[in-house]
Amino acid sequence: MDKILEAVVMSSYPNNVKQGLVRRVIEAAKQPMDSEQCWSMLELSTKLYLTGDTKYKREIGKEVLEVYGHYHPEEFEEFFNVRFLLSLLQEGYGPLGKRSHYVLDYIQLGLQFVLESPSANSIFSLLRIEVLRKVCERPSPKQCAKISKLLMQHPQCIPTGKHQLLFCQQLIRCIGQFQCISEGEEEIMEFLEQVNKVSGLLQRIWRTQTSAILPSLKELFTIISSTEEVPSNALASVVQFVPLELMDGVIRNLTNDDSITDVQMMMAIGRMIDWVSWPLGKNIDKWIIALLKGLAAVKKFSILIEVTLSKIEKVFSKLLYPIVREGALSVLQYMLLSFQHSHEAFHLLLPHIPRLVASLKKEDSNSATSSLEQLAELIHCMFFRFSGFPDLYEPVLEAVKALPIPNEDRIKHLLGQNAWTSQKNELACFYPRLASKSETGKIGLINLGNTCYMNSIIQSLFMASDFRHSVLNLTEGNSQPLMTKLQWLFAFLEHSQRPAISPESFLSASWPPWFTPGAQQDCSEYLKYLLDRLHEEEKTGKRIYQKLKESSLTSQAVEHHYLNKTLIEKMFGGKMMTKIRCLKCLNVSSREEAFTDLSLAFPPLDRNVHESTSVQSVEEIGPQFIEPPENADQLTGSPWIQRKAPMASDHAAPSVLVETLGFQEPGEAANPIYGSDVGVDAAKDPLSTFEEQECAPKDSRSVPDLINYFLSPERLTAENKYHCEKCASLQDAEKVAELTEGPHYLILTLLRFSFDPRTMKRKKILDNVSIPVVLKLPILVAPEETEEVCRRGKDGAVPGSGFMTLVYDLCSVVVHSGISSESGHYYCYSRECTDTLPCGQPQAGVPKPASDKQLDFEIQWYLFNDTRVSFSSFESVSNVTSFFPKDTAYVLFYRQRPARQSCLLHEALAEASRLHAEPSLHKDLMEAISKDNILFLQEQEKEARNRAAYISALPKSPLWWRDLDRDKDDDSSSGGCSPAAGGGGSGSFHGLVF
Repeated sequence: MDKILEAVVMSSYPNNVKQGLVRRVIEAAKQPMDSEQCWSMLELSTKLYLTGDTKYKREIGKEVLEVYGHYHPEEFEEFFNVRFLLSLLQEGYGPLGKRSHYVLDYIQLGLQFVLESPSANSIFSLLRIEVLRKVCERPSPKQCAKISKLLMQHPQCIPTGKHQLLFCQQLIRCIGQFQCISEGEEEIMEFLEQVNKVSGLLQRIWRTQTSAILPSLKELFTIISSTEEVPSNALASVVQFVPLELMDGVIRNLTNDDSITDVQMMMAIGRMIDWVSWPLGKNIDKWIIALLKGLAAVKKFSILIEVTLSKIEKVFSKLLYPIVREGALSVLQYMLLSFQHSHEAFHLLLPHIPRLVASLKKEDSNSATSSLEQLAELIHCMFFRFSGFPDLYEPVLEAVKALPIPNEDRIKHLLGQNAWTSQKNELACFYPRLASKSETGKIGLINLGNTCYMNSIIQSLFMASDFRHSVLNLTEGNSQPLMTKLQWLFAFLEHSQRPAISPESFLSASWPPWFTPGAQQDCSEYLKYLLDRLHEEEKTGKRIYQKLKESSLTSQAVEHHYLNKTLIEKMFGGKMMTKIRCLKCLNVSSREEAFTDLSLAFPPLDRNVHESTSVQSVEEIGPQFIEPPENADQLTGSPWIQRKAPMASDHAAPSVLVETLGFQEPGEAANPIYGSDVGVDAAKDPLSTFEEQECAPKDSRSVPDLINYFLSPERLTAENKYHCEKCASLQDAEKVAELTEGPHYLILTLLRFSFDPRTMKRKKILDNVSIPVVLKLPILVAPEETEEVCRRGKDGAVPGSGFMTLVYDLCSVVVHSGISSESGHYYCYSRECTDTLPCGQPQAGVPKPASDKQLDFEIQWYLFNDTRVSFSSFESVSNVTSFFPKDTAYVLFYRQRPARQSCLLHEALAEASRLHAEPSLHKDLMEAISKDNILFLQEQEKEARNRAAYISALPKSPLWWRDLDRDKDDDSSSGGCSPAAGGGGSGSFHGLVF
């Protein structure tokens, strides 16, 4: 009968004809048969099953085996003996070089017919040893899946005792070597199924033998922490079956094991993070986050930083794939929310966020919608934590503007819940690593723990070039300790090779004693204290400023006036006359005061900002002209003019305009009042001219509005009555302030913080205030001074006018980000304003600049945000509050443009600038900078070696950006695994898994 069956199977008849003949043979096999015939049929069916070159032949062999196993059990048991099975497992079946791949399937098929036979135990014992041996030989995923299938169906064959533990460990090593060579989706799905079968066997063993779990996990960690080989991501399938109740103990043991080196730990966590790309894995994200938290608990911050920076982009790219999105988003959330000492991790993602958001919106699924909302929440947390990067954040903000914004309590909760440590000083040595100076050539300042208030002020003062040159030119041993420290700090900012330096020494010397260490402070308060300290040091006899160059144009009295000033007075000092007029007797008392800044309050909400008209009203002029127009400001100088409702015995008088040269967008039509007749128009009706110039929305505010409000008269009535010496009683009065001397650098502080009695906290006024790039400020002068200036034929004043004009260029804007003075962040925009022409006549061969646009908009702006310095623009300065409502201008620095009546100071400063373009520093300071630069190079070399060791230990990942590029370029993909729809091209799916 075996000959007949073989002849039929090997014949060339059609399969349907063969099938009929085979059916007869199989039916005949169910009848009683002698042992020899049974043996022959079993040998033939074994041959067909194991070596059949077609699926049809193997199916015939399987059917015959099943019939003989069922109807001839004794003969089958005799044939399916231990010796035969041992030969199959060790030597294989078939010709040499073409051994059958179906031995394990054959054994699994035959076992069901010998389970009750006397030889069953012997067969089980044999298989326990042989499957262990097979696993130790590292079979392919397909063969390993067959072993798992065999053992899952026949658990009696699973190794026991110490062999079982060894079997689990070797099975994990097998999984660690699994690789899917094909990129076809069908082959990949088959590979995933094979992996799941193998890991499912481990789960089966762990359920019945929990003592095998920890040794198995130890073996797993050994594999993923190895630096010698790259294990397969298929190991992710193992972790998903580890009971979560064991997580705390496992993580605690790992992170406290002194035998595990940092390199091994970094290698292991890096490879675990790669597992987020493993499809359908459960709890993988929980294990990754648990290990990250465990490392934070034992303060392994260097490992966390390196791993986060090297892996966060790859995790982010996996949000494109719905099949792994949930786990990837969980890991991304923890990585970002815990990385709070530096903006580095978040900034790595900025270029890719808009594309990802666009892709998720396009997908339009529940998964994508949920992920978008969580991603937007995460982004706003990062905006809150790392403010001060408006140029970088603007495209991201535009991408997520339609998504919900979390409230501040929610943001603070998320940040507080996920931080690596509540002790900020523990991360002090892990500031952003900067390999070299900013491309701007400028140097940043390290934040020493909420010291951004100081850093912003220092950078603004440093960018005030006249002040910087004066400080750097100070002589050695000037006996002024604070000024000396400032000189050293400025010198390092000018000449250091470091990308950022620590201002620790200057902080300790300039720190106001009432400030709380480590807490956020008011930068304006710090600036006032700093300038006052520097002024008082010099004023008490420790003079440091070099004598100004003598000028033939200047009288000895004026020269003496300047030389008697301290450096702070020369640079930042102005004067203001405060006058109070009794409304009964009309007696006027006056007092002149010095100031280094003007604190500008916001008008009350019920007062229209454009109704505030001062003795010296602010006027806005477009950026078309460099020089003040001739015969400008032919205005009366009366200090008493009508503001709102007329008062008794009061006569209205026209006001004097303070002009501002505002920013004008390219292509925008110029306002006619910005033409060359501006001075004439102003003289005719200054108040109406000013109102015409206001192009901003009715309820918006500008710096001129605040200055007008500052200079507008204040009525002293009721409980605030004035004690008139002439009347010898309390009387209603009016108080007015007038600027009598303009500072070289005008500092304006916008009083945004007010005390809220309801909350007992200082609240912030978030109103957007437009900032003019140039201010024209009228200064009240005595008649004899005006006549002297006019007699010499100088611009700025005319006979009979009580005012002269000073023009100021915006050079720095300190921005506060936040809603309270006790919190938030400071950063600043700055540029170096220098004189385009010296005073007096233009030099031969030096053309006069054509427009203010050249002067004001071609000067490069910089953005200083602690250690980071970047190029910026006035457009960014102007728009920052529009994009980021909590980022508001707070302190403004304006530099006086040289006018001919102030030639003494300007010529001296210009001469100093020309002679000392790079001021020569004294020997000790130069040596200190040189030594520190050498030390920095040595530190760089050492860090490069250490970092190379760390980085070389990190597992190499595929090019993560291909995921994003693929999504960008392939808009037509569709199906189950593509980025947009969860399916699609085989290449994209292969990239996901591997």
